[in-house]
Amino acid sequence: MLFSAPYLVFVLAVFAYPLVYAVYIAFHDYFFTAPGAVVARPFVGLDNFVTAFTDPAVIRSFGNVGVFLVINVPLTVVLSMVLATALDKVAHFRGFLRVAFYVPYLTASVAVVAVWLFLFNGDGLVNNVLGPLAPTPSWLINSAWAMPSIALFVTWKQLGFYILLYLAALQNVPKELYEAASSDGAGPIRSFFTVTVPGVRPATVLVLLVSTVTGANLFTEPYLLTGGGGPNGASTSPVLLMYQKGIEQGNPDQAAAIGVVLVILVLVIALLQNRFAGGKED
Repeated sequence: MLFSAPYLVFVLAVFAYPLVYAVYIAFHDYFFTAPGAVVARPFVGLDNFVTAFTDPAVIRSFGNVGVFLVINVPLTVVLSMVLATALDKVAHFRGFLRVAFYVPYLTASVAVVAVWLFLFNGDGLVNNVLGPLAPTPSWLINSAWAMPSIALFVTWKQLGFYILLYLAALQNVPKELYEAASSDGAGPIRSFFTVTVPGVRPATVLVLLVSTVTGANLFTEPYLLTGGGGPNGASTSPVLLMYQKGIEQGNPDQAAAIGVVLVILVLVIALLQNRFAGGKED
């Protein structure tokens, strides 16, 4: 117990206390005051939730993050698993390739955003290559393409982290299973689906959970790429909207209400993923 005390203190200070206090704020008439000021903060029940979720911008932000997750999570799982499997079989330059994939994850978002803007601006490289096929308006200021573009950006940036998770999981898949599959006439593709995919299932569950939680907390990317939410809030996420309502508009109680609902939804999704993707160990 003594050895775990620092970790417990960290969890309570960084996660538990802010979450409990956010729940308190969500159910009270809460506003910012001068330091040391004593003011009444009456209990208002569900009023903050009603006020927040009758705002179309809030509903749209949850829809936006839903679109993001539908694109980002499957792409992350598939690409990281396939690339990790390919890297695991590479004989030369394996270390270099691992580092190359991991560099975007380590690089600050502000720096990587500059590269993405160069690619996807109206006069960027992608539009120059596509020519008349490029969307109008351009990707990041197009209400239909803003969130998918951000989803692709985040997938690319974080891919290296998930590749390393799968590479670690692949070391625990017995090589005898591949030899047995090869003896049965299975080629690389069949071996991938019959041996690799089941063998790395625990890692897949972890990737699903981490990418979902990370995606639900999307903030930096839409804030930097689309200037705070894009056209008509097309790329506004719930966390970005919490910042706008709580800090910019001075309504922390409504921001907390949005946060409480977001946490509940993420927990439900995570439990469902663990239930259906995790299953029982054979």
